[in-house]
Amino acid sequence: MTDPSAINLSLLSSAVAGAVRPVTPAIVSVHSHRSRASGFVWKPNLVVTADETLADEGEISIKLSDGTVRPGKIAGRDHTTDVALLRFDAQDNAKDIAPIKLSPDVPKLGALSVVVAAEHGVPVAALGTVSLVGGHWRSLRGGEIDARIELDVRFRYSHQGGLALDASGTAIGMAVLGPRRVIVIPAATIERVAGRLETHGRIARGYLGVGLQPVTLDDGVGAMVMNVDKSGPSAAAGIQQGDVIVGWNGDKISGVRPLLQALGPDSVGSVAEVAIRRAGELVRFNLTIAERPGM
Repeated sequence: MTDPSAINLSLLSSAVAGAVRPVTPAIVSVHSHRSRASGFVWKPNLVVTADETLADEGEISIKLSDGTVRPGKIAGRDHTTDVALLRFDAQDNAKDIAPIKLSPDVPKLGALSVVVAAEHGVPVAALGTVSLVGGHWRSLRGGEIDARIELDVRFRYSHQGGLALDASGTAIGMAVLGPRRVIVIPAATIERVAGRLETHGRIARGYLGVGLQPVTLDDGVGAMVMNVDKSGPSAAAGIQQGDVIVGWNGDKISGVRPLLQALGPDSVGSVAEVAIRRAGELVRFNLTIAERPGM
């Protein structure tokens, strides 16, 4: 008599293999200087990978699943969401690669997930579970991530940029290494950021033109202005070195990081009311947020 548990395991094994198989042709290895990572074909001639793995200079090569190697160029990168977009010239052997279709669905807590990545161009897979599911959040660098998804899965540094699949084989996002955990950059974030990188080559970020240092005050916290860019928006508004920012658009600030995180793409060109402590007096300025240079 056949053991029913063996049949169930065989069905699970076949299901996982079947979920992985369709996406493997679009999984690539990315070699940047001395760093190796994974990525996937997002659109024809375009690969999405993890920004953190890319060197700041040097050549980039993309190894396809059939073993061919193509030179790549950075089409755009966003440090805050860890999304980078690479462009490569597709020859005849690469034109038939079907780009990955990303799903905006967020997996359920405890659901099975498979990370499909690459080692030297050879697809690899690791099975795990969804260990945390949450709502919209901001990265430590201020990037807007549409959902918090963490995985309990075996993971190597070179697997960053690989695909995270749900149990049905649907691609739900890109797997990257966070602090002591594997994080999925969800499909909604990738589509939004990669779309802007494809069109503009960069993600605009707000710029105040000041260097800030957190300070503790009697009634809370503030951000002391340590230096001022003479050609920046703060100088134009009248903010000076030694001022302490205590309010932003009518609200007390809770630290420097939340203040900087407010300078997302949609902030550029907007006017903010900034409350300043100067020589014991409260002064308010209207500041037009500029675009950070060099982004």
